Amino acid sequence: MKIIAGNWKMNGTKENLIKMIHDLSELSTENKIILCVPFTMLDTDSGKISIGAQDVSQHAHGAYTGEVSAKMIADTGAKYVIVGHSECRQYHGDTNDTVRKKSAQALANGLTPIICVGETMDEKQAGKTMEIIESGVRESVPTDASADNIIIAYEPRWAIGAGLTPTREEIATAHTLIAKTLTEMGLDGAPVLYGASVKGSNAADIMSVTNVNGVLVGGASLKSDDFIPIITSVK
Repeated sequence: MKIIAGNWKMNGTKENLIKMIHDLSELSTENKIILCVPFTMLDTDSGKISIGAQDVSQHAHGAYTGEVSAKMIADTGAKYVIVGHSECRQYHGDTNDTVRKKSAQALANGLTPIICVGETMDEKQAGKTMEIIESGVRESVPTDASADNIIIAYEPRWAIGAGLTPTREEIATAHTLIAKTLTEMGLDGAPVLYGASVKGSNAADIMSVTNVNGVLVGGASLKSDDFIPIITSVK
């Protein structure tokens, strides 16, 4: 069983989501399917498909105009939330410390955070990939986390939106390091997803790599014709 999570980013409408849920409901799969959608769609009846948000405030409540708390997200019935996505780190200034605080809020409200870590092109070229990945895990995961209430997603930030995919060896090295780090933190067995330029043509190969427990899919999760082949590519 793999975890197949879709990140719709700032795309789609409730009508699109309802259609996607209908199409996915007809699938026969053992894989766990999660759709992380804009806040406006979180209360959609999703049947057996799990719904998640794409970000959460690090604050429980208060005068933070435009932010959405973990309690509010949980109130919609959503079960998951992406935290520290590369775009939130790039555009909103999220740091490992911010991500840890957001993840703690998620856990405190019964949500499972999908905690994203990964290196930029500059960091990759400087030979800092392993350093960035390990510090990302150690500094972004809350101290009260357990292996069954968090998910880690490895995003090579240099590959997102660029149509680039790391080699199998690069993916294996990164995921092995993450798994090792989680074990050292007492979180052995926490799922680790791969996310960057995932599509139907490469999903099975990526998910066959050791320590890859699933994928976090961007643009290919917006249309059934693109998303379903990813889901059905593995059992």
